[in-house]
Amino acid sequence: MSNSAIPEKWTVMVYLAGDNNLDANGVTDLVEMKKIGSVPGMNIVAQFDRAGAGFPTKRFFIRNGTSLNADVVESLGETNSGKPEILLDFIKWGAINYPADHYMLVLWNHGQGWDDTDIFAGERSGAARLSRTSRIRHAFFRTSVVHAAQLSAGDSKIARAILIDDDAKDFLDSLEMKKVLLDARKFLGRKIDILGMDACLMSMAEVFYQIRTSVRFAVGSEETEPLDGWPYDTILGRLASEPQTTPRELCRIVVKKYIESYKNTREAVTQSACDLMASTRFANAVKVLATELRAGLADSVTLTLIASARNRVQEYQVSDNIDLVNFCLLLIKASVPEAIGIACDGVIAAVKEASGLVFSSGYYGKPMKNSNGIAIYFPTRLLSPLYSRLDFPRKTGWGWFLKEYITVTRSQ
Repeated sequence: MSNSAIPEKWTVMVYLAGDNNLDANGVTDLVEMKKIGSVPGMNIVAQFDRAGAGFPTKRFFIRNGTSLNADVVESLGETNSGKPEILLDFIKWGAINYPADHYMLVLWNHGQGWDDTDIFAGERSGAARLSRTSRIRHAFFRTSVVHAAQLSAGDSKIARAILIDDDAKDFLDSLEMKKVLLDARKFLGRKIDILGMDACLMSMAEVFYQIRTSVRFAVGSEETEPLDGWPYDTILGRLASEPQTTPRELCRIVVKKYIESYKNTREAVTQSACDLMASTRFANAVKVLATELRAGLADSVTLTLIASARNRVQEYQVSDNIDLVNFCLLLIKASVPEAIGIACDGVIAAVKEASGLVFSSGYYGKPMKNSNGIAIYFPTRLLSPLYSRLDFPRKTGWGWFLKEYITVTRSQ
């Protein structure tokens, strides 16, 4: 299992950026992992950056039947978990010391989709910062969503990120994440099999397209996640019993076990798995849709139909995020011009067909009933100035459509 020159079938690497209000949840999830522990065929390793200067970042080889302290294999001192080099070093360490045929990297922290707003800017200038409560969900960027929502609609600083470190006042933004994963691919000599994001709002077209060249499959949630996050014991228990599981099937297991873990609760949750090999076809379909929607804005009747669909579409806790397939279905139902309808059909096919982007998705709770696995950015008041930096809007022209839509609708 550990430090073996002979690869196991799987190494699961969990990067817990817990130097924030999720510290206790990090301990809980490590205990869940220990219920299964590393077994022949599967290594479980973790890096945990805890809250407060008195807790050094530690690396673990997770075993069953031992204390958590006994699983510590290295102490790194204080680290900045939002620094790209720290994440990359963890990936390299895991691959060198626990080689495997397949790797699943799980990024565990606060999350808010693609958005890269500097949530600590106010603190650096002495401004008060919003406090976090138990309703601040288990995510990479959730805090910056709340912070940005309080800013003036005209504030040019709105723009957001991942892996928040309160002590270092840093985070990993979308551009940095792309570079880290590209460096990881170069080191491994191949793509990471699965990038799992135990965080809020990460199943977005913009996020997954950004990492398409370095990751084979990605798993995430369109909606925010409860503080309990992933059920590591049931997910890893299944993999431990069947280490021959393929990456695609393991993604399905994560989606299924996650949704099942919230049955009979008051939570409304989503989870989906995407095949990033389908991302080019998907982006091309969105490009056609963006072009046809822009053309439709010139017609008042079509504009009204587009706006109506946007107002009725499945939204998430961050209302700028919508379910893309649901939006297309609403447009088709509204009898939009034929060209837009055909473009919508193309997007739906690129998402939902057997060879499409989303190959497994689920939800629990009526508020999420129109979720289809992939969200997209669609603000109605202000377009983030950081959006244009991303690969997805550059490829698809979606940002140009958003800019024109907001200009037209706000001027009425």
